[in-house]
Amino acid sequence: MSNPSLLILAGDGIGPEVMDEVKRIIKWFGDKRGLNFDVSEDLVGGCAYDKHGTPLHDDTMAKAQEVDAVLLGAVGGPKYDNLDFSVKPERGLLRLRKEMDLFSNLRPAQCFDALADFSSLKKEVVAGLDIVIVRELTSGIYFGEPRGIIKEGNERVGINTQRYTESEIARVARSAFELARRRNNKVCSMEKANVMESGILWREVTQEIHDAEYPDVELTHMYADAGAMQLCRWPKQFDVIVTDNLFGDMLSDMAAMLTGSLGMLPSASLGQPMDSGRPKAMYEPVHGSAPDIAGTGKANPIACILSFAMALRYSFDQGDEATRIEDAIEKVLADGLRTADLLGEEGVTPVSTTEMGDAVLAALDASL
Repeated sequence: MSNPSLLILAGDGIGPEVMDEVKRIIKWFGDKRGLNFDVSEDLVGGCAYDKHGTPLHDDTMAKAQEVDAVLLGAVGGPKYDNLDFSVKPERGLLRLRKEMDLFSNLRPAQCFDALADFSSLKKEVVAGLDIVIVRELTSGIYFGEPRGIIKEGNERVGINTQRYTESEIARVARSAFELARRRNNKVCSMEKANVMESGILWREVTQEIHDAEYPDVELTHMYADAGAMQLCRWPKQFDVIVTDNLFGDMLSDMAAMLTGSLGMLPSASLGQPMDSGRPKAMYEPVHGSAPDIAGTGKANPIACILSFAMALRYSFDQGDEATRIEDAIEKVLADGLRTADLLGEEGVTPVSTTEMGDAVLAALDASL
């Protein structure tokens, strides 16, 4: 039986640095747990444009379609700001999501006990926080037509179209309900049904799927702006939040900061099941390429490492090993080790990207 396959696309900025730590974790699982992967690497984003004149070469896209999972670092940087929109680094990421049909984006917001004081909210508000935002990823306003900038009379007009079909809403709703069944059996669906027709349809279809297929899961509805307020007021009222592409983008970044740093947050983008029964999948940290600190050793690799943990859980049925990584990270943070994004409290030990990787590996060794 062949090993599961992983395609690593480290990308730009701090992407290669944080991905180097993930590659060490992957090797550890092969050496110490007998869990081996066939790993290949390629380019995406600005580095792909530099070599190929496109942010995602067709050959790389074909590889992504063939492997069991993709691990992505980050894309973009000011070097590419003046490129035509069609070849900006982010277009490579959007192409991967669209052509792999990765419609369900899982963004956990978990506050490790050691970082509860680091959040901008009060400790009692975020301590023990463990929620997941399920964001629809391949439709909505980022993909709807018509779009563009046109001339009307003497001025320019920017156009983006919010568009959802019933089937697009239904499949991401099912993803959220299935996830909730593995957690605390609660889903809150967020939209703007009070002012948007797409929001009305979203609410209706989500309710229909619930009533017909998931009556055992508690379902509530909330306007997305009220949801943003409630995330800041008392986030632990939620378990799974399901929402559209635009609101999910904003709400998940807000939820990420409840935990203290974007450098802590992983994500999973899942599609339809393949012949193996596994969904097509891509895993990536929520943070960007942070070109201002690239090459300085200041980047936090934890989000990228936790993204690999999500791959173990959702693509490779290795939930216990995913928990092993999460527990190792919790131990390292409890010991007071902090990368630059997490400094600010007294009594902690500053560490570099590589030193944080060393500490996680040591904690994994101690778990055996």
